[in-house]
Amino acid sequence: MVKAAAGGGGKGMRMVRNPADLASSLATARREAESAFGDGRVYIERMVEGARHIEFQILADMHGNTVHLGERECSIQRRHQKLVEESPSPIMDEALRQRMGEMAIKAAQAVGYINAGTIECLVDKDKNFYFLEMNTRIQVEHPVTELVTGIDIVKEQIRIARGRRMGPTESVLHPNGWAIECRINAEDPYNNFIPSVGKISTVIVPTGPGVRVDSGVYSGFEITPYYDSMIAKLIVWGDTRSEAILRMRRALSEFMIMGVKHNIPFHMNLFNSVSFHAGRFDTKFVEEKFSMTTYEEAPTDEEVETAAIVATLFAHRNKQLAGQVIGRSERDTSNWKYVSRWERMQR
Repeated sequence: MVKAAAGGGGKGMRMVRNPADLASSLATARREAESAFGDGRVYIERMVEGARHIEFQILADMHGNTVHLGERECSIQRRHQKLVEESPSPIMDEALRQRMGEMAIKAAQAVGYINAGTIECLVDKDKNFYFLEMNTRIQVEHPVTELVTGIDIVKEQIRIARGRRMGPTESVLHPNGWAIECRINAEDPYNNFIPSVGKISTVIVPTGPGVRVDSGVYSGFEITPYYDSMIAKLIVWGDTRSEAILRMRRALSEFMIMGVKHNIPFHMNLFNSVSFHAGRFDTKFVEEKFSMTTYEEAPTDEEVETAAIVATLFAHRNKQLAGQVIGRSERDTSNWKYVSRWERMQR
């Protein structure tokens, strides 16, 4: 993989599968990097196929304290640009979180880092992880970490910049609940995600418990071709991943943007995906297995049989529970009436 040294957002990146293509890929990546960032330097790293993109949020202050706030799953991407992030990751276990968290802290300490930052890694199918890069700033997806840790990362940045001790004193090994973020972009998912420009005529954002919207647009706001296409960030929290997915589906259905095309239909389609629900995806999922018309590979006969057995057992269990009859208590009245009678007798 050839990557721009000053890059980000998928710009200045080229895959090289054949050594004969290296020279042309280097030249193309350099031109793109120079145009996008004013810096044509590139570097080469190992390309990991079928990988998950996992990153760790860290905080480090001027008093020698460095902690991590757990991981974020960022594998739902298109052209190396993140679309959906969640915390924690569906593939994470305590041992892997411990190892990756310790690595993230050591990496920050090795360069004397002070601030909020993110250590990004690729994790292969055998849960081996490879350092990707460090983002020396706060990231778009930081709200999911805030929701599962209760820590205001921007507030901590300000405390650190003023020379104070940061609030967190220990790393977060057990996130509270589950948070998911969808990036709402001005692009047409039905036309190869081509950017959309124009004036937003109407914006109606979803609300309710566990729903957060970070945005700077409003009715009358103009989307131009000169800046990033992101309109808003829709973030939800739930006790479990399943609850967070259901809440996100409801919030997406309530989110209304008129005047420009947007990728909310893509997100709604994604959150109906069986593979996404099961956590079976990698960084190539959107590009290789997903489309707006058919987002799943055909299930195998074994998968269909397994689903049928599970559905049958679930229906049988529900029927058993529905058939249970709860007998009346020995008293002839409710507990509320019983207590009231007892209180009157004591007067």
